[in-house]
Amino acid sequence: MSSKSLFHVIKDPVHGTMQFTDCEDRWIKPFINSPLFQRLRNIKQMGMTNLVFPGAVHTRFNHSLGCCYVANQISTKIALDDASRQLVVLACLMHDIGHGPFSHAFEGIFTRNPIKHEDWTPSFLATYHNDEFITQYNQINPDFPLSKEALLRVEAMIMHTEKDNKLLADIVSSQLDADRLDYLLRDAHFCGVSYGEYDLRWLLHVVTRVTANGEERLGITHKGIGAVEQYLMARRLLMRNINHHQKKRAAETLLVKWLQELAVSVEDEPLFASIKETDLGQFFINVSRYNAGTQDKESFLTENFERYSNLYDYDVLAVIRQLSKLDSDHDAVLLAKRIQARALPKTYRLTKVQMKKAKASIDIIKEKYKDTIRDWQLMLIEAPHQSYTSQDDPIWVDDGDGLQPLGELSHLIGAMSDKLEYIDFLSIDHEALDTPAVKALLAEIEMTKSIGV
Repeated sequence: MSSKSLFHVIKDPVHGTMQFTDCEDRWIKPFINSPLFQRLRNIKQMGMTNLVFPGAVHTRFNHSLGCCYVANQISTKIALDDASRQLVVLACLMHDIGHGPFSHAFEGIFTRNPIKHEDWTPSFLATYHNDEFITQYNQINPDFPLSKEALLRVEAMIMHTEKDNKLLADIVSSQLDADRLDYLLRDAHFCGVSYGEYDLRWLLHVVTRVTANGEERLGITHKGIGAVEQYLMARRLLMRNINHHQKKRAAETLLVKWLQELAVSVEDEPLFASIKETDLGQFFINVSRYNAGTQDKESFLTENFERYSNLYDYDVLAVIRQLSKLDSDHDAVLLAKRIQARALPKTYRLTKVQMKKAKASIDIIKEKYKDTIRDWQLMLIEAPHQSYTSQDDPIWVDDGDGLQPLGELSHLIGAMSDKLEYIDFLSIDHEALDTPAVKALLAEIEMTKSIGV
């Protein structure tokens, strides 16, 4: 950022020149420069996706800045007052601060009462609720000071609990929020695909304030129907072809299995003695106890926040590399070897009928050959997704005569609304492919396909 001009600039591969006024820069820079936000530089946005799409190495830091910029553009377009715009911009900047290593994939380590990144967010935001930070912030923002109450409103927008102003909450989290508007373009760009693209500039032009069910909300004018159709279709295609790409999902499933195996083993397994004393090792030990039901969720979050906030992608990668060098048939070691070498499973796309048949067969195979085929060597992975919902909280369109939900004005969106789509597939480790039981399973699946069942 420049300190000599009226505008401070962040060069971005997606949005180009992201400009912030001196005032806006003073709003966001104290948070950006804080250690907990800088931590996001070390957490990849798309988990293990780069094993399939090599360019997907962008980070939560990149995305958070982009989300903040888009939120500011929306807020300016709909003429929010400056105090409200400040809160929205900060909420979008900080909305992903609770992520752990490899983003969503890391959440799979929890097998009982799942803990998501949002559950950690209040603990991260609470670190800014201290007199020292607030005093320093207000010294450089005398016209727009923050209070602890204002920071709680920022938290409410992120945590979907903002009740007083749904318009502000919509910019932060909705079916047309700044988060999605940034990550669709960003993920498509870094994956090297075009089907996540849409016309952001025109969409920003057509966003507007609307009053729906007595509340002011974020909507669009009738001129924006085509742009939102393109945006929602881009979301659908990106989910189907990138987020739920079968090799990507198989890679992340291996990572999740590795995390789970290490968590249950690190405390007592001599092989892992050097890992045990690290922040990651201690976190794993506590996760194992939590998964066993010895601690409630709130206590776990409180007691493990400091360790969690110190974990980066490369902490996990360093342990994977370390274990991959061991000569052992421990599951955590074998999984580490596969991840390190990118020895991804063979994947087979399944129809719903094939999926049903495969489930029954795999249960039998795993029981009969439990001494030779490990659980993670033969997996069924289901990837349900929904692109748009009209029932709970639709995107509203101002057509000049009043408001209508988008699905009633667009045949395309009406057809895809509230539809749960599935991508199901079978994942088989390369060492299990040649076993008679797996060959028979594949033959059964192929027969189902060939006779058109």
